[in-house]
Amino acid sequence: MNVILFGPPGSGKGTQSQFIVERYAIPQISTGDMLRSAVKAKTPLGIIAKSIMDAGGLVSDDIVLGLVKDRVSQTDCASGFILDGFPRTIPQADALISLLDGIGKKIDFVISLEVDSKELICRLSGRRTCPVCGKGYHVIYNKPVQEGVCDSCSAALVQRDDDSELTVINRLNVYEEQTSSLKSYFNKSGVLYSVPGSGPINEIQAKISSILDSGVASDHS
Repeated sequence: MNVILFGPPGSGKGTQSQFIVERYAIPQISTGDMLRSAVKAKTPLGIIAKSIMDAGGLVSDDIVLGLVKDRVSQTDCASGFILDGFPRTIPQADALISLLDGIGKKIDFVISLEVDSKELICRLSGRRTCPVCGKGYHVIYNKPVQEGVCDSCSAALVQRDDDSELTVINRLNVYEEQTSSLKSYFNKSGVLYSVPGSGPINEIQAKISSILDSGVASDHS
């Protein structure tokens, strides 16, 4: 079972990815992690990628696809995998499908976690962090005992720059621009499933399980 998981910032994608990894015993594949590992291991592709990055360039799709091909060909991917952060464009999706076809694999499910933008903005912009001990809070969902003060070390809580409302809105806009065409692309292939990302975590997980277990869901896009 080969899965692509979409989800905007704050949608709980990390939590649901981990759930899929644990329930179905398949690895999560992050292109960023693969790139760092290849560079560290000094693989042929890693050496090329490092020279490009050291020169301030962007790693090409061909190199990323080469990393994906190497990774999904490993034995721990024999029963499947979850792709995280890739593809981001239609050309990447086309190349991925072609690559997988060449090694006898295909994408079985594309799961898209859907959460209302207002809720996402609330989730992200409400986060607060202790700059001393690193403990996290939320102004609504996980309040400290004393407003603005860490329970553990009494330091003043701060809001990270990337959690400011304007930055969050921009991040969500970028995500939507990147994924809207991809959702349409995979919908045409009949593998896109939309899952509400709001509500109790166990209910969201049950919905994902019903899709992955049977391939049938009432809200199949």
